[in-house]
Amino acid sequence: MHLYLLTFLVAFFVTYLSTPVVKAFASKIKAIDLPGDRKVHLLPIPRLGGLAIYLGFISAVAGAYSLANFYGSKLNYSAGVGILLAGTIMMLVGLVDDVRGLRATTKLIWQIIAAAVVIYFGVEINFISNPFNGLWVIGLWSIPLTLLWIVGMTNAINLIDGLDGLAAGVTAISSITLFFVALRTHQLGAAILMLALFGAALGFLRYNFFPASIFLGDSGSLFLGFILGSSSVIGVLKTTLVVALIIPVLILGVPIFDTLFAIGRRLSSGKHPFEADNKHIHHMLLRAGFNQREAVLAIYIVCFLLSFISLVMTLQR
Repeated sequence: MHLYLLTFLVAFFVTYLSTPVVKAFASKIKAIDLPGDRKVHLLPIPRLGGLAIYLGFISAVAGAYSLANFYGSKLNYSAGVGILLAGTIMMLVGLVDDVRGLRATTKLIWQIIAAAVVIYFGVEINFISNPFNGLWVIGLWSIPLTLLWIVGMTNAINLIDGLDGLAAGVTAISSITLFFVALRTHQLGAAILMLALFGAALGFLRYNFFPASIFLGDSGSLFLGFILGSSSVIGVLKTTLVVALIIPVLILGVPIFDTLFAIGRRLSSGKHPFEADNKHIHHMLLRAGFNQREAVLAIYIVCFLLSFISLVMTLQR
């Protein structure tokens, strides 16, 4: 318990204290998100918020993994190192995009590379639980399925990052839920990763919730999505829990649905699947008459409900 408390506090306070510094740095190097047709903010806002989240997350995980042996805990260090290394790659790609801009195809290639790194370190979906008759060993499909899951979740959080506090809040709700699931399935490494992500996202929300003074940027949204996707593999999808596949899909249901809907919508209209538009769930809520704060809170409530259902399903198995 002390290890978990320390992990949360380090992630929260490092992020909380470093965000103003990152904000000043972003302003200095002109990493600014300007208002536009499909954007809802009216003033230039610094981005690079992902750098503060990364600092809080990496500090907490490094400390927790170092102290794990002291507390008599056994960890899969290989998977943890792989996720930290690949997560760093993802954050740096987002950082370059925030400062200089990158093509969607270039970012996708780097997402696949980062996912390949964690697979190399053993983060892989080897089987799917069959509620009727044991397990389905997926064999050669393991690598493409893992790639699809991690890259899909990376983009899901990236695409939902359209309102103040939305992506960070959804990540906070999802990560704390996945933390409890990891505890239930005795996946200590995943539990540490999820609690560190929860603390970092919560520390950042102080500055990112409406009205935001700093944005996540791609450095943040890509990093958050990547860590959620890869950590959920070792926290849930590598267990024999009967509802293992359903749980992360439920917890991350809002960004998953929004992503699938967006890709289908764009492909049907002959557009690139990652071409930005203003028809996401949060945009529809704004057009329905919600203000920014109400739209974000409405999505939070749906995430809470789906997370609660997933926890009930976990405890009953």
